[in-house]
Amino acid sequence: MAEVDPPRTLVGMSSIIWPDLPARQQPVWPDQDALDLVLADLRSQPPLVFAGECDTLTEQLGEAALGNAFVLTGGDCAETFAANTADSIRARLKTVLQMSIVLTYAASLPVVKMGRVAGQYFKPRSKPTEVRDGIELPSYLGDAVNDIAFDPQSRRPDPARMLRAYHASGAALNLIRAFTQGGYADLRQVHAWNQDFVRESTAGQLYDRLATDIDRALSFMQACGADPEEFKRVEFYAAHEALSLDYERALTRIDSRTGLPYDVSGHFLWVGERTRQLDGAHMHFASTIRNPIGMKVGPTASPEEILEAVEVLNPDRVPGRLSLIVRMGAGKVREALPAIVQKVEASGNPVVWVCDPMHGNTFEASSGHKTRSFDDVIGEVEGFFEVHRALGTIPGGIHIELTGDDVTECVGGSGGLAEDGLGERYETACDPRLNREQSLELAFLVADMLLKR
Repeated sequence: MAEVDPPRTLVGMSSIIWPDLPARQQPVWPDQDALDLVLADLRSQPPLVFAGECDTLTEQLGEAALGNAFVLTGGDCAETFAANTADSIRARLKTVLQMSIVLTYAASLPVVKMGRVAGQYFKPRSKPTEVRDGIELPSYLGDAVNDIAFDPQSRRPDPARMLRAYHASGAALNLIRAFTQGGYADLRQVHAWNQDFVRESTAGQLYDRLATDIDRALSFMQACGADPEEFKRVEFYAAHEALSLDYERALTRIDSRTGLPYDVSGHFLWVGERTRQLDGAHMHFASTIRNPIGMKVGPTASPEEILEAVEVLNPDRVPGRLSLIVRMGAGKVREALPAIVQKVEASGNPVVWVCDPMHGNTFEASSGHKTRSFDDVIGEVEGFFEVHRALGTIPGGIHIELTGDDVTECVGGSGGLAEDGLGERYETACDPRLNREQSLELAFLVADMLLKR
């Protein structure tokens, strides 16, 4: 089994000396001096999240590992600076809150709510360069590295963009905290979250009936003199892929309470399918921070390698410390997943099993748009639940790329979006996302699966 050495700290400082291990998917920064200045600046910045919040999330994820809660992670494929606005953040937050209400009410389970937000500014790519009309330029690696516009200046990696990503993430977190703690997330707002499309959407109409039931229940409780504070605010956590090690290492701090390292760029960090090599820098980084962490698991993974990774990432067997985020595709999940689940469960190491039904179901439409079929998304979630039901294990959550806008990026759903309609509002910076109606429809279908698990 691979052994991972702990990081060494400099006496009297919070800096950590990281070992020189191979790291995939890293930008090639053209100016080392500029990079060094940015990293020094990032190391001096205040934390975006706090160690105590990360510990609380670990505890809540531990409940999901036991089947006493369900995890919902949703948000953008790739955040952009242009979309870091109050309206866009509120729309994404509202969509995740609506989905969580459906899951909580229908399945009678607490929902741990996380957003792909305030840090998802880096993107892995299958190729380091892109060619258009005979011109080859660096691939778009996320707004924290370069710009999506296809010209030499825009595609040149600029380390100053990492500092901009840090400040954009801080602004987003401040707004989310205001929304979730300042009354916007009050359960008495459930109807208000749906007013703009309830009459035009099948899922919206279902939600409106559910919201009416909640209103009646709340009115009854208030009449009895009960008005719990828990109904007025929610806990919402920030999650992103720990892809750029320059950024993540610069934002790792030693907690003054415990003397342990936390990555204060987000509450929950995950290692992607492309970067989970056992001898690589990403796995070492994830093994050393005390945040709750995740690891993506694709269809080619073997049970043995996943078990080895589990032991490296969660050697102390802490419930909630590690989530395995399965992304295998609708056509492969039923065959590829059971052996992995059996191997990990037999080890006794507690993990949260999470389904990512997006990344294994991407295809190119005849129009040239990268898209996903809503039927495939549902098919993978169904397969995920079927595997756990057959094995007697616990399906712990779902991980969705979504937006709060009425985009046209994924085909299907009750709205009936066809491939020839993809160009109407295809706005993603990278991968196709479920729109708000599709996201809400998915929540109702997952709630039914939870009732049968």
